[in-house]
Amino acid sequence: MSRQVFLYDPPDRFVAGTVGLPGRRTFFLQATAGPRVTSVALEKTQVAALAERMEELLDEVVRRSGGSAPVPAVPPTDVADTAPLDTPVEEEFRVGTMALAWDGEEQRMIVEAQALVELEAESEEDLAEAEEKLLQDEENGPPMLRVRLTGAQARAFAKRALDVVNAGRPPCPLCSLPLDPEGHVCPRQNGYRRGA
Repeated sequence: MSRQVFLYDPPDRFVAGTVGLPGRRTFFLQATAGPRVTSVALEKTQVAALAERMEELLDEVVRRSGGSAPVPAVPPTDVADTAPLDTPVEEEFRVGTMALAWDGEEQRMIVEAQALVELEAESEEDLAEAEEKLLQDEENGPPMLRVRLTGAQARAFAKRALDVVNAGRPPCPLCSLPLDPEGHVCPRQNGYRRGA
C-alpha cells in the first residue's frame, strides 16, 4: 500500500487545538486549504515540543541570516488565529514521529507529522534498523501530514500552540502536578488532599 501524504503548500490555516475539557482534552494539529481539512491527534507534550522547537529553529534562522530572513521576531497580529478548530474534527491518524526543517531556498518552515507505528523486534539493534528502514521508505511508509509555512505563519502557530498547552489545568504550587477542580492528592503534602 502506498503512503498517504497530506500536503499543504501553503495552508490557508495551520493550528494546534483541543477537543474536550481541561484534564480530558485531546490535542490536534489541523491544516486547511480551501475545502480540505486534515486533523491529526497527538499528545500535549508533542504539541509543546513542536512549538518550542519551532521557535528555536526560527530564532536560529534569523541569527544565521544576520536578520535578513523573512522571519518576524514576534507573531504578526494580522496572522494570529484564535478561532476554534474547524468541525467536525475527524482524526486521520495519531502522530508518532515529527520533524522540522527550514527550506532556505523557498524561505519556508517544513513541518512533518508521521503516523504512530508499532514495530516489533527481538533486540535493540533490530528495532533501530526497523525504525531507520521505516523512515527511509518514501513510498510505503505510514501516513504523513506535511505543511510548509512562512516565517510569520510559523511564529503564529508556535504562539497559539503554547497558549493551547498552557490553557489546561493549573499546576499545584507544591508538586507541579495538574490540579483538578476537586483538588488532587499531593505527594509533597504526604498524600493529603489539596483544594484548587
